[in-house]
Amino acid sequence: MPELTAQVARAVAARGPYPLAMRVRDELGDLFADAEFADAFEARGRPGWSPGQLALVTVLQFAENLTDRAAAHRVRYGMDLKYALGLELDDPGFDASVLSEFRTRLVEHGMEEKVLDLLLTALKDRGLVKAGGRQRTDSTRVLAAVRDLNRLELAGETLRATLEALACAAPDWLAQAVPVREWAERYGPRTHSWHPPAYTSKREEIALAYGRDGFALLEAVHAPDAPAWLRALPAVQVLRAMWVQNYHRTVTEAGAEVKRRESKDLPPGRLRLASPYDTDARYGLKQGSWWTGYKVHISESCDEPDVQDAATGQAMVLGAGGPPPRLITGIATTDATVTDAEMTEPVHHMLAARDLLPAEHFLDSGYASAELIVGMKKNFGVTLVTPVLMNSSPQARAGAGFDRTAFTIDWDKRQATCPRGDTSTWWSPATLRGTKAIVIKFDKATCRPCPMRDQCTRSKTGGRTLSLQPREVQEVLDHARLQQGDEQWRAKYGTRAGIEGTIHQAVAVTGMRRARYLGLQKTHLEHVFSAVALNLIRLDAWWNGHPLDRTRVSHLARLDLSLVV
Repeated sequence: MPELTAQVARAVAARGPYPLAMRVRDELGDLFADAEFADAFEARGRPGWSPGQLALVTVLQFAENLTDRAAAHRVRYGMDLKYALGLELDDPGFDASVLSEFRTRLVEHGMEEKVLDLLLTALKDRGLVKAGGRQRTDSTRVLAAVRDLNRLELAGETLRATLEALACAAPDWLAQAVPVREWAERYGPRTHSWHPPAYTSKREEIALAYGRDGFALLEAVHAPDAPAWLRALPAVQVLRAMWVQNYHRTVTEAGAEVKRRESKDLPPGRLRLASPYDTDARYGLKQGSWWTGYKVHISESCDEPDVQDAATGQAMVLGAGGPPPRLITGIATTDATVTDAEMTEPVHHMLAARDLLPAEHFLDSGYASAELIVGMKKNFGVTLVTPVLMNSSPQARAGAGFDRTAFTIDWDKRQATCPRGDTSTWWSPATLRGTKAIVIKFDKATCRPCPMRDQCTRSKTGGRTLSLQPREVQEVLDHARLQQGDEQWRAKYGTRAGIEGTIHQAVAVTGMRRARYLGLQKTHLEHVFSAVALNLIRLDAWWNGHPLDRTRVSHLARLDLSLVV
């Protein structure tokens, strides 16, 4: 640290709130060492900016939600950033394009999570994060950095983008392969710059014209006399995939006939491209809301001040700033079609890799199933605190008659006993909707004369049938259903609601709801830097002695419980 920079920065900072950037330098020192990024930066060539400094600049950029140009401007003129980076007062900083190049290098070398790993390692050494205790996880939607397009606009814009790429890569070949003047009028303007016709027949006519032109261009690119490298252009690959997904072409002696695929004939959402510019973005649906882009899953610590350390049995040591802050321990980014339940196990693998598995993990019902509750306890030693779906049998839904809980199950004898004392005659393993199950049947001769038949089954001729999950799963499910009806459990589950505040902070402070970059990897990199920025903001408040706010159970959390209890 240059002496003059330290002296002047501290003198200026004494006149107001101590800046976050300076506090990070004072408390954490050289957090991002250059050696940690050595694999992405060669030793040969002209000396460049320190990758560790660029990592810190990027984190602080997200803490203030700045653009690359604004972040470079802050480094050039901001006294606090010069202090944090250890620069001379007259250091001119760097060009804004350096930040983009830095992010690209991290993605190319698989170092998207490096800054979060380094921060959590430093915090573990200080006892601010640890395995055991409590954590909570939730997800939110992320809008891709592309425009939402309907199928007509998507076809036109994909073809236009491909022609633009070919015009740059092989202008002479393109001039000979397609009618340039006619296509320039049709595909020159972007699709959002004009309004499509109001009539369905006219829109269909335009869509078929796009389809025929797209197939003609693909034929030209794959012709024997065309340069072979044209087929490898990313834009051409996207065009080919988009046309396979949206059009049919039948070639007969009379010629080629092009048709658009019907809605029922489209590929599943997980495979369907939503933009020619971001091929990782997908159409998502959650709680009735549609969007184009991704989902981000955020995990954070949520220990209460009186929670004991799981490893030592001792009460948690509180710092001068009060209870330790709730810190983000994991961040995962997926395309918009991946369900929360599909991410339950990957999230635990991510936490295990950092040696930060909790003892109790608070999740909403979207992440949970009886199988996952059993699996996470068996494989990771983690107890999932989460609501489960209640019994959906007609008797349970009506709240009358004998549902499954009215029957006594003897797993050892493979037999069930009904409320009147009659026993089942059939016990058979089965597969129901792709899930292992056990089907139990009672003899119709026993059920037909039963005076309580109307309260037990809707079958007119057969006996009562029960469907159970395998023993271990069913017992966990029954226990969870019993627990979540208890007021003490519901009060405990209120801890999960705090993750909603974290999501709000991430959206409000770092702009996490809208992706800045194209592609899943760069969007995940953005989310990782956002998570580190939020952690530093929370640490700064803790270092300054701000008390930890207690979490209230929100209306959304109550709704989540009401849907399953």
